[in-house]
Amino acid sequence: MDPSCSCELCELKGLFIETLDDDHLDIICSAKIEKEFNTGEVILKEGMQIQDFVYLKSGLVKLYRSDSGGKEQIITIAKPFDYVSLLSVFSNNTYNYSVTALEDSVTCNIKMSEVKKLVLENGKLALNLLRQMSLVADQIILDSLEIRKKHLRGRVAFLLIYFSQDIYQSSEFDLPLTRKEMAEYVGMTTENVIRTLSEFRRDGILKIYGKTIQVANMDTLKSIAEFG
Repeated sequence: MDPSCSCELCELKGLFIETLDDDHLDIICSAKIEKEFNTGEVILKEGMQIQDFVYLKSGLVKLYRSDSGGKEQIITIAKPFDYVSLLSVFSNNTYNYSVTALEDSVTCNIKMSEVKKLVLENGKLALNLLRQMSLVADQIILDSLEIRKKHLRGRVAFLLIYFSQDIYQSSEFDLPLTRKEMAEYVGMTTENVIRTLSEFRRDGILKIYGKTIQVANMDTLKSIAEFG
């Protein structure tokens, strides 16, 4: 294997290295290209031709669709090592959603032609890809159901806990979504999200300094997320 290849240091290890021999792995290592995106920059555009297999190496992105009026519907938030292209790569020739950087991000891209060639030659890799696709789809479905069974306060609390514990592993973080984007993700109006955040601050659950959120009472926030 090419000693300059750093695949073993990233999440491609679980997807490719454990299922490919050295010759096939050299193809992946020589073909992969890293791309940098600034906050707010579009990484993948709905309707764009699918050319690469893409995973997120660092940063944070949102996956979303736009309706005929231009209103966004956020599908999910992807964190480092998520395979952001898996929802469309084997079912369509074009993307059914867009991906935009919420923070400065780096993607690792591999030509789909190379990946498809390896899939045809390696059943274990094909099964591994199917498993990852199922995991991505399952998580989106479960998160969507979990959010939509809650009332407004519970939805906002659920989202804040997700950023605090799953994304940043800290009780204090810079919220990567605008109030409008939060509303799009939880299926509520921007005004309702702003009011709920104000209520959480008034009740001592949160401290808010512009985009910076500090969870002052995680137990109460979890209770609201569970029963709200």
